[in-house]
Amino acid sequence: MPAFRVLITDYAWPDVSIERSTLAEIDAELVVAEKTDAASLAELAKTCDAIMTNWAKVPEAVITANPACKIVARLGIGLDNIDVACCTRLKIPVTNIPDYCLIEVAEHALAQLLSMARKIAYFHQATKSGVYKLQAGPKLRRIEGQTLGIVGLGNIGRKMAEKALPLGLQVIATSRSGRDVPPGVKLVDFDTLLAQSDYVSLHLPLVPETKHLMNATTLAKMKPTAYLLNTARGGLVDQNALAAALQAGHLAGAALDVQDPEPPDLSQPLWNDERCVVTPHAAFVSEESLANLRSRVAKQVCARLLGQLPENVRNPEVL
Repeated sequence: MPAFRVLITDYAWPDVSIERSTLAEIDAELVVAEKTDAASLAELAKTCDAIMTNWAKVPEAVITANPACKIVARLGIGLDNIDVACCTRLKIPVTNIPDYCLIEVAEHALAQLLSMARKIAYFHQATKSGVYKLQAGPKLRRIEGQTLGIVGLGNIGRKMAEKALPLGLQVIATSRSGRDVPPGVKLVDFDTLLAQSDYVSLHLPLVPETKHLMNATTLAKMKPTAYLLNTARGGLVDQNALAAALQAGHLAGAALDVQDPEPPDLSQPLWNDERCVVTPHAAFVSEESLANLRSRVAKQVCARLLGQLPENVRNPEVL
């Protein structure tokens, strides 16, 4: 019998070899869930000492299935798929890896901006459809001198600013703390950012206060020539309002790497609008970032199971 059992609810990579081999070092068995509904996960959690989760929901029903659970570790950054309040009540630490894919997400957001500006996706699709004609496409503008508005100057928002400034973009931003503002970035209020930006890039967590931050009212404050970029969380955007804004010509385009729900219903208007460029929650992925993420989360679990302090405990009051 192994000394420990660890449940992994889901994963977005080909196998769990890194997780399994790391846990094996402390004689911990990895239990891989085949279904991600709460009932199925709760049944597995009953006999597990720890939970690792990527995108699957870990609600109260799963957590309370085994109140003796030692840790719930997020294979990612955001914690909106975990009932952190329940974990805290049960004195279960919740961990994440807040810095594993900063470069990748910033690069992806910048790629979204470049694609929007230069109409890469539009011309690619037209060419593949048999239309090879520059004059058939929308007007193009020079990126240098345009304004990028970054909503949220956390780790990824700052990295995005650092990559955008050398391109000649004017960078403005909102920040709750007002700290660690990169040189060359001007802090403004949210309404000013929406009114002045040619590109609005979202880099915020999904919490009740930010749910549908971009809605009919806030989208109407953007320039009709502006673009919305989202590599953060799908729930930040009211997708029906975004579809309506595009349809009415109140927005030039959008680039979405995250949806709500995931996967989305691809038959709906938003995902059939040529001005909306969609990627399947891919911003965080690179060989380097995934190896870093998986190894560190497994080590967090090992540390906790051995009675040690894991890194990045998000509810430290339980310790």
